[in-house]
Amino acid sequence: MRFSGAALAAGLQLPTAALASHGSQKPLGDDRLDSTPATKGGKQPNIVFILTDDQDLHMNSLDYVPLIKKHLLDEGTLYKRHYCTTAICCPARVSLLTGQQAHNTNVTDVNPPHGGYPKFINQGLNNNYLPIWLQEAGYNTYYTGKLFNAHTVENYNSPYPAGWNGSDFLLDPYTYNYLNSSFQRNQDPPKSYEGFHSVDVLAEKSLGFVDEAVRADGPFFLGIAPVAPHSNVESNTLGDDMGDDWGNLPDIEEFAKFGPPVPAKRHEHLFKDVKIPRTPNFNPDKPTGANWVRLRKKLNQENIDYNDHFYRQRLRTLQSVDELVASVVGRLEEHGVLDNTYIFYTTDNGYHISQHRLNPGKECGFEEDINIPLIIRGPGVAKGVVSEIVTTHVDLAPTILNIVGLPHRADFDGEAIPLSRKDIEDTVKTRHEHVTVEFWGFAVSEGGKLFDEDEERLTLNNTYKGLRIIGRGYNFYYAVWCNNEHELYDLSTDPYQINNLLHPTTTKPKTLLGVEFHKVIARLDSLLFVLKSCKGRTCVRPWEALHPQGNVANLHDALGKRFDVFYEQQQKKVRFDRCELGYIVDAEGPQFEMDGVVYTAGAEGGYKRGGVSWSEWT
Repeated sequence: MRFSGAALAAGLQLPTAALASHGSQKPLGDDRLDSTPATKGGKQPNIVFILTDDQDLHMNSLDYVPLIKKHLLDEGTLYKRHYCTTAICCPARVSLLTGQQAHNTNVTDVNPPHGGYPKFINQGLNNNYLPIWLQEAGYNTYYTGKLFNAHTVENYNSPYPAGWNGSDFLLDPYTYNYLNSSFQRNQDPPKSYEGFHSVDVLAEKSLGFVDEAVRADGPFFLGIAPVAPHSNVESNTLGDDMGDDWGNLPDIEEFAKFGPPVPAKRHEHLFKDVKIPRTPNFNPDKPTGANWVRLRKKLNQENIDYNDHFYRQRLRTLQSVDELVASVVGRLEEHGVLDNTYIFYTTDNGYHISQHRLNPGKECGFEEDINIPLIIRGPGVAKGVVSEIVTTHVDLAPTILNIVGLPHRADFDGEAIPLSRKDIEDTVKTRHEHVTVEFWGFAVSEGGKLFDEDEERLTLNNTYKGLRIIGRGYNFYYAVWCNNEHELYDLSTDPYQINNLLHPTTTKPKTLLGVEFHKVIARLDSLLFVLKSCKGRTCVRPWEALHPQGNVANLHDALGKRFDVFYEQQQKKVRFDRCELGYIVDAEGPQFEMDGVVYTAGAEGGYKRGGVSWSEWT
């Protein structure tokens, strides 16, 4: 049943417009020598996990949230090179909660048949994800806010999401409607909060769960997932099956009306002169990228003015999140549990507005879409530190299990993130240097208004495999699209990804990293070949799959001249056989596990090149 805002007003105390400081926090050591997270008084630590929606890093959103700076950035570590692996809501959230890449969860979209809550259930993941494991370790688990797309007012109980002692979920089709949200608490039917701001409702529910968790016996995990700063969407769909027919996909505007996010009334006046940062890739004079991105026309002034307004609305809406964070930290401190609580702050994916001539949206492999905020504070976590180690969403579940003392799972595609200053320094030379980036399906322009009469809101053929690799002396993004176009950016010299070195019109450099250009491409392609279908440890240590002897650990090692024939002639290349809307293996070209070759040691200490398939070796 749906209830009006007036009917609920009496029982709902919303947060005040300005939240006061909650005093100083007791300093915690950030130079611990052990790799096991610290706990206070021998008690298991609590965990609060705050997950925003579509928050950017590259448009400087963290510069506009002073309370998050005070309570999280100044008291914890910002992981500057944190990446999502699939730049869209539901697949990113499933990867985060399972520790697996989307090609292993096979949840690759926001709606069925390839994604959404029904796909999560059909894949058997409802009984094998983070809250289940935490409950098995003696934790009480709570969650409020957005869980997955296509989790609706009709399917919320078929079945209920497993693993939560207490829950209050935002539900479709009202998830992105800031002033008309619907929440569903525990086993109760959904309720409407029409007229109240969604993030304010969530803040009150979050504080209630902190109180409940502290009263209960045992450590707790609390997930808090505000919809901000996602665009406002008025939808009449319940996450229906989109089908697989490329020629008959529905017109998205028939069932979803997009617009800028809606801030709370108290924040509407803020940032009136702020504009999107005018970086070199902001509406560039020349086209960038590949495939459909390369065909984008330059934005006109009316379009840019609108996009600046959209950007300001995002910043204004984040003010409610800023207050939410401060209120939760304050409540933890009031209960005396803050010193023994880890707080994670991140988002599902990034966002672009006007970069590469793109209207508001995500789903691309550019830094704006995949490089996102991650802040962690808690016992033993380095304070006020900015770390440059590479971390990804599939590293977060292993990190949380490490905190609570559970063993690493063999099916994890990531590894635990170091938290103390010493552990961060110790792992700089040994930590993985790559991110597997993958996407299937279409891209959506979320701006609410289309300014080009030829523009379509839904862009097909947005399926691609990408590799982000950052190491000593190199910083690359390499991708292969389903139409077999290729991309390469050298972010050491081209940090805004303007010059695609593999586009036919680009003059390619003769050398890269001190060797011929094509030799570097061959290594990157082989690495992506392994990663696009990897499982478990191979996702973390992919060079070992190519070189089982263990003599190659990074791109520098792989550039050895003795490997030239292996990489350039014998190894299969990444390619697609056709474009698909989801993960369909027979469309994705050769697979390393079946078709790849490994570089093996000869009996006399030399090397024989190729001739040994991955399946034969294993």
